[in-house]
Amino acid sequence: MRLRRKRRLLRAMRKSRELSAVQDQTDCIRPGDILLVATVRNEQIRLPYFLEYYRKLGVNHFLIVDNGSVDGTRDYLRGMPDVSVWHTMASYKNSGFGIDWMNHLKRRYAHGHWVLVVDPDELFVYPFCDSRPLRALTDWLDNSAIRSFSAMLVDVYPKGALDAEPYRAGQDPLEITNWFDSGNYSIKRNPIYGNLWIQGGPRARVFFADQPKKAPALNKIPLVKWDRRYAYVSSTHVLLPRGLNHVYETDGGEKASGALLHTKFLHTFVTKAEEEMLRGQHYAGSAEYKAYAKVPNKQPELWCKWSERYINWRQLEILGLMSKGNWA
Repeated sequence: MRLRRKRRLLRAMRKSRELSAVQDQTDCIRPGDILLVATVRNEQIRLPYFLEYYRKLGVNHFLIVDNGSVDGTRDYLRGMPDVSVWHTMASYKNSGFGIDWMNHLKRRYAHGHWVLVVDPDELFVYPFCDSRPLRALTDWLDNSAIRSFSAMLVDVYPKGALDAEPYRAGQDPLEITNWFDSGNYSIKRNPIYGNLWIQGGPRARVFFADQPKKAPALNKIPLVKWDRRYAYVSSTHVLLPRGLNHVYETDGGEKASGALLHTKFLHTFVTKAEEEMLRGQHYAGSAEYKAYAKVPNKQPELWCKWSERYINWRQLEILGLMSKGNWA
């Protein structure tokens, strides 16, 4: 495991040569700042709300890799004092799906900081997020000597066709994608890395009904007190050192955890899925996007009679999809 981690860090160093700074504001990062790292491509329509959401949550600085956007993403971000941007036209797939680039940025700029690693279609929720800022959570984690915090990916979707209500820049996507599967999940332990492996939800139900074991993983560890010796191995599903993956209790009880509301299923979904399937830059030869393309109806309806309308984090806790643990 130590050798695997060192190889990941070496990969990150090599892949850092593929990044060119568009706007480097990292001199503004202060000790104790909470950072957010993301890789984006053609997500300009999502960025206004994404940035607003995480600023309100308590993120102090954004480190963003733009992987060949042609929709004005870089121009939109330019000039924002709390955003640093790097650009690359290199292969997303050959960078470990962006992980190598982000591992480099965290190694260089995030040592000693709490860091969120999320996609632009993911909204992080945690216990008491409606009344306590992210700093309250990280302070509690520090006081509890906890270095990593997990969040289950919860796919949210509209009722009806995905293109029935167009999304506009700056809009809260939960105004449209406000339903989710309250059950229909499987969970097992990965014996190699010690992390949990969760699958299910609407993507397994609709797109992988015949092959549920190939459905996308829903387990993530997006919030980490970063150390330059750490490295993500597979998206934010797996970390090294391996102890960072032990975000659950093994002898009864519950550890605090959050959720990532996955707002992928807007009216932009079909066009985005077709583009990514042709690019072939995603995991397993873009198998997920190929599964989307096989669905006869190009605007599939994910809602079903067991769908539940999203209310707040307390609802997710009651359903067992997240937990406040012993954080009171």
